[in-house]
Amino acid sequence: MKKLDIGLSDVQNVYSGPEANLWKLVMGEQIHVGGFAESKAMADKAGIKEGDKVLDLCSCLGAGLRFLVKNYKVRGFGLDGTQAMVDQAIKLDEGEGLSDKIEYKLGDVKEIPWEDNTFDVVWGEDAWCYVDCKESIIKEAARVLKPGGTLAFSDWIEGSVPLSDEEANRICNPENLGMTFPYLESVKGYEELIAKHGLRLISSEDLNDHFAEMIDLYIAVLTKQLLYDALKIVGDNMEFFQKKGGEMQFWSEMAHAKKFSRGRWVAKK
Repeated sequence: MKKLDIGLSDVQNVYSGPEANLWKLVMGEQIHVGGFAESKAMADKAGIKEGDKVLDLCSCLGAGLRFLVKNYKVRGFGLDGTQAMVDQAIKLDEGEGLSDKIEYKLGDVKEIPWEDNTFDVVWGEDAWCYVDCKESIIKEAARVLKPGGTLAFSDWIEGSVPLSDEEANRICNPENLGMTFPYLESVKGYEELIAKHGLRLISSEDLNDHFAEMIDLYIAVLTKQLLYDALKIVGDNMEFFQKKGGEMQFWSEMAHAKKFSRGRWVAKK
């Protein structure tokens, strides 16, 4: 699909503004599709074990690392490009008494500020769609993994049915109240990048049916239960909220048409 001129500053603007709080309202701290259950499914597929050093790329509020620390007793490291997200993650860790088990850095996931062969696991949940070069993040993930280490990530992707240019632009372009995605990768595209950078693919899944179901759930929660709370976040601007809701309905239509989806990959170095 055509790549849009969207960069890190656009993502920072979104995640420093009301959009981030809207997603937190409907998704909780785990700002990714499926929450706890999907994190556990990926961790189990990846074979994460006690003592592993795990790097979460695009760590957002740090919920992925807190989940792994509490349930798998790992040592957590996070990298995110938005200061507001890193600051909130640190405060949330402090609130749960996990500050000594998780460290964060502010930086670009395309230039990971750690040495080669550092981590047992590189982890990502529904966030690499914001990165303007997916190959760079896969290449860097492979670099910082130890030999025998595991790459495990999920992401929003183009579905098995191709998007038209108009549909892709509407989903990705923030001017249309879509998300700040420079472009969407595909299942096959990620498989090719994983192989290109010397990783052995363990599993590759298109989770389209679940993705469509969850988009419908978010729409229902916002409109049938949390409308008052959502309007407070956007300054009681009903016009803005209705436009945003229209875009979410469009995402649902695209997901049910298998044009907009979510995937999950596990690979070994």
